[in-house]
Amino acid sequence: MAKIKQFFNELTEGSKMFGELISEVVNLVLLSFVYFIGVGLTSIFAKISGKRFIDDKTTKESYWEELNLTTQPLKEYYRQF
Repeated sequence: MAKIKQFFNELTEGSKMFGELISEVVNLVLLSFVYFIGVGLTSIFAKISGKRFIDDKTTKESYWEELNLTTQPLKEYYRQF
């Protein structure tokens, strides 16, 4: 009786280890697929269209951008919605 119980305990542990291994492989494959499709295609389309997501001009004296509040009346800024 003890050998049968030990067999099933080891079978359960082996099944858990196998399941964890399979889940790691599947997660790696799926996340790699999503990354290369999502980020890769976005990068390719951005390069084709000339879109820059980060302003990386290092010749600026300052990275502060001017906020021009004089383009609209002040009342318009209080009515945002």
